[in-house]
Amino acid sequence: MYLEVRDLKKSYGAGGVRTDVLRGVSFSVAQGHMCVIQGSSGSGKSTLLNCIGGIDTADAGSIRVGDEEIVHLSPRSLLEYRRRELGFVFQFYNLIPNLTVRENIQVCEYLTDTPLDMQDLLLTLGLLSHADKFPSQLSGGQQQRCAIARALIKNPRLLLCDEPTGALDSATSREILCLLEAVNERYGTTMLLVTHNDSIRRMVDQVIFLKDGEIARDYYNEEKIPAAQLEDL
Repeated sequence: MYLEVRDLKKSYGAGGVRTDVLRGVSFSVAQGHMCVIQGSSGSGKSTLLNCIGGIDTADAGSIRVGDEEIVHLSPRSLLEYRRRELGFVFQFYNLIPNLTVRENIQVCEYLTDTPLDMQDLLLTLGLLSHADKFPSQLSGGQQQRCAIARALIKNPRLLLCDEPTGALDSATSREILCLLEAVNERYGTTMLLVTHNDSIRRMVDQVIFLKDGEIARDYYNEEKIPAAQLEDL
């Protein structure tokens, strides 16, 4: 397996006031698979994603990505891990307002020695005609495409997406999901998608449900439905 999480624990607070957010989470994801992580608010979805992304530090347990154990890495080694291995698509895009689409993507392009081709990526994501626009000149869907392009330019093996369609309407959500599906097929990128949308789980290889910081269910879809055919987005 490419990603292996074992007995992962994380809590917040100090002294006698502590909240256990992850309570011994274990699962694995194969290289090139798309995996949805679902659960109600407070179930630990975003914390889990942040621990895998090296943004939060786990209290105990193991996270192995490829051949590397990332729990308890030094800050410098963790930085190198994020640069080399990860792309992260945040829920609210986090684009730099005074940079153009192309410049926002270049921010991450400079972090790697093996970036994807900029023109090819812009074309694939439907951003070629918007490359010189600023975020304020883009629709929500176009901003999300730019955020995805920024994450992908590094050619990461693992793409983490926190609510990739959370702020989008149904039609735009379908476009973004079709785009992620196409990226997965073209580049073989392993993807973890945190989402509240029940329909999205029908298009992926693996579905994980979190409840109160524990895995309530972990299963594989026997037959995936293409993103273009999803309903109730």
